[in-house]
Amino acid sequence: MTISQGDTLPDATLVEMGADGPAPVKMADKVKGRKVVVFAVPGAFTPTCHSAHVPSFVRTKGDFDAKGVDEIICVSCNDPFVMKAWGEATGATDAGITMLADASSEFTRAIGMDFDAAPAGLIARSKRYAMLVDDGKITLLQEEENPGVCDVSGGEGLLASM
Repeated sequence: MTISQGDTLPDATLVEMGADGPAPVKMADKVKGRKVVVFAVPGAFTPTCHSAHVPSFVRTKGDFDAKGVDEIICVSCNDPFVMKAWGEATGATDAGITMLADASSEFTRAIGMDFDAAPAGLIARSKRYAMLVDDGKITLLQEEENPGVCDVSGGEGLLASM
């Protein structure tokens, strides 16, 4: 079942690359008592994700800060080493965007946003979406119909709906 606006975000353990290597991150800890944007992409370094989706949140980070968003989190079903390199390559890390790896797709499956595109080599990946989560509750959810575009799930698209 796909999660919907108004639902409580399920807990899952993702991984973030820290100074001492990969470290587990409980999604429940990230969202409890906070206003957080979570956006997900089908894959790090893939064309739309790399050239449009992450850059849209880098551009709009200050606008989200002004709206009281405590953190912006990018989730991808990649490993934490790739997510670290990708955050550095896109400027997301410097902008203060948290790059979380969902390598086992635990979180993505729990919210019903998983898909496979075997011909493109994408297995157990995330659909493209963005959500606003307030104290664990999804107050806004915007999913793309086509994984190759970044309209409603991009930084500007999410801001326009807030």
